[in-house]
Amino acid sequence: MVKIGNVELPDFPLLLAPMEDVSDPPFRRLCKAQGADMMYTEFISADGLVHDADKSFKKLEVFDYERPIGIQYFGGQLESMIRAAHIVENANPDVIDINFGCPVAKVACKMAGAGLLQDVPRLVELAAAVVKSTNKPVTVKTRLGWDDQTINILEVAERLQDVGVQALTIHARTRKQMYKGEADWAWIAKVKENPRMAIPIFGNGDVDSPEKALEYRHRYGVDGIMVGRASIGYPWIFREIKHYFATGELQPPPTTEERVEAARQHLQHSIEWKGEKLGVVEMRRHYTNYFRGFHSIKNYRSRLVEEYSPVALFGILEEILEAYGELELT
Repeated sequence: MVKIGNVELPDFPLLLAPMEDVSDPPFRRLCKAQGADMMYTEFISADGLVHDADKSFKKLEVFDYERPIGIQYFGGQLESMIRAAHIVENANPDVIDINFGCPVAKVACKMAGAGLLQDVPRLVELAAAVVKSTNKPVTVKTRLGWDDQTINILEVAERLQDVGVQALTIHARTRKQMYKGEADWAWIAKVKENPRMAIPIFGNGDVDSPEKALEYRHRYGVDGIMVGRASIGYPWIFREIKHYFATGELQPPPTTEERVEAARQHLQHSIEWKGEKLGVVEMRRHYTNYFRGFHSIKNYRSRLVEEYSPVALFGILEEILEAYGELELT
């Protein structure tokens, strides 16, 4: 068993990464059904919460069937991080997660997200303040450092633990790498091997298959793995990893029927949560991933991203099932 404060997770949990414009309740619902042990919301701006931004407050919504779940937020100003911590706590997540890893310029260059890896004392000050501001377990997601010349994750991990952070997820890239190049999990192993470290250490970056998940579990000694991009349009990655851990055998890929049903459920939940117009529009980014590998799918995909009527969209999905129902996918 892995414990984050009073939150109990199974041995070697699989976590769904907080991904902007992806990890919303409709998507999380699918990942939970396929075996994700813990999930996080999209990251939320502390300033947005403090200034009552509707979009930020909408992201605070979590549901009992998702638990355990963490709400992740980011910011660079002490007062707003403290005030936002109270707002997040009132949404009643199981865990509050601080994002010290977002590499995008509009966040990092304003000394939030991964930008704070350039100022470790400030990063630690913010984390300590959040810990003192809430009764919820506080966790952190971060990166190895700002660039290859300033990898400071060993110091960051120790100091975060010392101020009361109760679990740490490390994306095994620097901010400069963004999402490119190879993730260097050797640094995560160094954190885990540090005899001073007692909190759970989760690894993140490039885990896109059951085989790699098992290899990284044994090679780097982490307490669990966070899956991000590999789950987009493929929530089955969680069940496939667990099956491989248990049996050493690969599951067959999801059938056309399973893929269509997942897209149908995702669309339905998106409409229910966001409203018809926004639910339809924001679902468009997902269709390519659900039907990746389908030959001659372009016409159907074009219709899916141009249509506004939910009834018509469900009809197109039914057409895909009829046209590709016997297709064997690899």
